[in-house]
Amino acid sequence: MTEQKTLVLTGASRGIGHATVKRFGGEGWRVLTCSRQPFDPRCPWPGGEENHIQIDLADPNKTIAAIETIKAKLNGKLHALVNNAGISPKGTGGARLNTLETDLRTWGQVFHVNFFASVILARGLQAELVAAQGSVVNVTSIAGSRVHPFAGAAYSTSKAALAALTREMAHDFGPLGVRVNAIAPGEVETAILSPGTDKIVEQLPMRRLGQTKEVADAIWFLCSDQSSYISGTEIQINGGQHV
Repeated sequence: MTEQKTLVLTGASRGIGHATVKRFGGEGWRVLTCSRQPFDPRCPWPGGEENHIQIDLADPNKTIAAIETIKAKLNGKLHALVNNAGISPKGTGGARLNTLETDLRTWGQVFHVNFFASVILARGLQAELVAAQGSVVNVTSIAGSRVHPFAGAAYSTSKAALAALTREMAHDFGPLGVRVNAIAPGEVETAILSPGTDKIVEQLPMRRLGQTKEVADAIWFLCSDQSSYISGTEIQINGGQHV
């Protein structure tokens, strides 16, 4: 009998995270979901409640404390860690927060969730990742490589930092048998799309929004044996927006 593989996924409650739970669950994986929200009983997957960890990644102490909670739910092996949680605070009326208007506390909060949590969780779960010869996927963004009309300065720079962190982690975890990659989604159809996104879509080579399932498929690829010699890379998932 083959062992059931386990995924730890942050930012699991909606959008790309939700699609990723469904993708891996459909492959028979056990998925440990982490999000700020308590488990929603409307979620249809089996065992969801006992496999959910409520964690506020904006609080470094809570992030560190959660590692023990996660370890207790693992049987010594972690086959994949997907760092998908991300926040993008807005100004009044949903305005983009630029470098002139973002206060230090907001910078700190964004970087704790979008950047520091990824390396803290990977380092904290290192033994389990190594035992499974697992894979880490960091979710960056097209905003990490260009000024974006909606994504704020703190969000964008945190994603650029996460791309650099992916490279560093691939270098450090590689000798231990753990691969580390990133995916950089562009305009994906989720609840957090800003008004005006349709104007961006008109300029995209593929002329449409991405679907969360398409992003989840790329995450699956990077956690599967199909990508066994891929590490330290960032896959653009944006319908050609980066060209």
